[in-house]
Amino acid sequence: MAKITVSVLKDRKHNNQKISMLTAYDYSLAAMVDEAGIDVILVGDSLGNVTLGYENTLAVTMDDMIHHTRAVTRGAKNSMVVGDMPFLSYHVSIQEAVRNAGRFIQEGGAQAVKLEGGRERVETIKAIIDAQIPVMGHIGLTPQSVHQFGGFKVQGKDLESARKLINDADALEKAGCFAIVLEGVPSELARRITEETAIPTIGIGAGPHCDGQVLVINDMLGMFGGHIPKFVKKFANLQPLIMEGLKGYKEEVEAGTFPGPEHCYTIADEVLERLY
Repeated sequence: MAKITVSVLKDRKHNNQKISMLTAYDYSLAAMVDEAGIDVILVGDSLGNVTLGYENTLAVTMDDMIHHTRAVTRGAKNSMVVGDMPFLSYHVSIQEAVRNAGRFIQEGGAQAVKLEGGRERVETIKAIIDAQIPVMGHIGLTPQSVHQFGGFKVQGKDLESARKLINDADALEKAGCFAIVLEGVPSELARRITEETAIPTIGIGAGPHCDGQVLVINDMLGMFGGHIPKFVKKFANLQPLIMEGLKGYKEEVEAGTFPGPEHCYTIADEVLERLY
C-alpha cells in the first residue's frame, strides 16, 4: 500500500472510491490501524474523552495533541495522519493558528490538520494553507461548540441551518480545504453537500452518501462502557474480553499460579550452589 496523500483522497472521490478514516491516539493502535489499510488516521481531540478522561474536548491542549500525534505518526507507515487542532489553538489570532498548525507538522509529524467551523474560519484556513499545510474542514455538530449548541445535537434540520451548512461547505472548498468532515448532519443533506462539493466529504453521523466515514476507534471497537452515539456501529466488542483478561490476571496472581514455570528464567544449579 502506497502512502496516502491529499491527492490520493481527491482521486478517490473522482473515482467514486470510499475513504476510510479512524481516530487513534497511541503508537500500538496506530500501527494496527495502518496495517489494516485504513486511509486516514485522525489524532482527534476526542482523546480528551477517551484517553484523558475529560467530560468534553475543551480541556485538551496543544501539548496534549502534539504528544499523541508524535506517537501515532511513529506507528503510521502508509495511512495519512491528520492532527486535530484543539479549542483556542486557532481562535485567538490567525498568526497563532498558523504557528499551532505548523507544530503538528514540524513537531508531531502529521501531514495535515483539521479545524472546526465554516465561513467564519475561511481567512484562518487560507493562512494555514498559505504556509503549505493542508487543511481538513469540519462542519455540522462541532464538539468544540458544545456550549453554544446547548449540547450534542444534530445540525441542519431546519431550512436556515441546512442552508448555512451548504454555504459553509462551499466556503471551505473555495478556501482550499482538501476534505470536509460532516458530523451530526441529516443523511439527505449530507448527500446534497457531497454531490455539490468537488472535495471529499467524510461523514460521522451523516449517513452513507458521504465520500468516506470516520469513527472514534474506542467506540467502534467496543472499548467503552458508557453512552454510545446512535451513529456508531460496534465492529468488535472488546470491553468484555479485556475485563475477562484483567480479572483472570488478578485471580492467578492472588492464587500464586502466575507466573508458572513456562514464564520463568532458570539459572544453572552449580551457579546457584556457589551463591551459598
